[in-house]
Amino acid sequence: MEENGNFLHLSGVLTDNPVYGHEVFGEKFYYATLSVPRLSGAEDLLPITVSERLMDDTPLTIGAGRLLITGFAQHLVDPDSDENPNQVQLTGALCKLPSYRTTPFGREIADLMLAVNRAYGKSDYIPCITWGRTARFASHLKVGDKVTLLGRFQSRAYQKQLPDGTVIGKTAYEVSVGRLTMADAAPQPAPFVIHPEETHTVETLVQPSTPVQVNP
Repeated sequence: MEENGNFLHLSGVLTDNPVYGHEVFGEKFYYATLSVPRLSGAEDLLPITVSERLMDDTPLTIGAGRLLITGFAQHLVDPDSDENPNQVQLTGALCKLPSYRTTPFGREIADLMLAVNRAYGKSDYIPCITWGRTARFASHLKVGDKVTLLGRFQSRAYQKQLPDGTVIGKTAYEVSVGRLTMADAAPQPAPFVIHPEETHTVETLVQPSTPVQVNP
């Protein structure tokens, strides 16, 4: 794992068979969806990308395989049923001002866009959502402020109305923040541009794409 303090840990069950996605330097990568349980009993359906080299040794099929994913897959490790199945830790800089609002029931929410640096001078832009007192704290942050957060990677279904009035269902992927603290000196982020039963575990590096995508 990279020595940058950033990781994403997921443990869940595949909901579909991996399908070919793309190839980099002769190595093929496959896309799939991972069902990760919440403590409430609900589930997050999260997109993942798996290298063919891992699948050669550990075939993945629907419902048969638990993945522990911390970003870009490097090697397989034994699963730990006592661990939280969905953990994220990120350190990065805000690349746009927080969007603070309250719900009709008075709940405070603040949306953040976090620039997280990785190798070769690249950055990933991670949408994050904060709640309550954490949202109130986040609302005072400025562009360039460096923060460290702990939370979970989640999916959220919503409806979008098109210009012709048609309403379609869509899914957003984001980090739900449980703890947010200031980090040390802030880096200068790049400009933001939208651009059953055998268990297996994968340990990886954090390299999500834009919008949030785990790239194991």
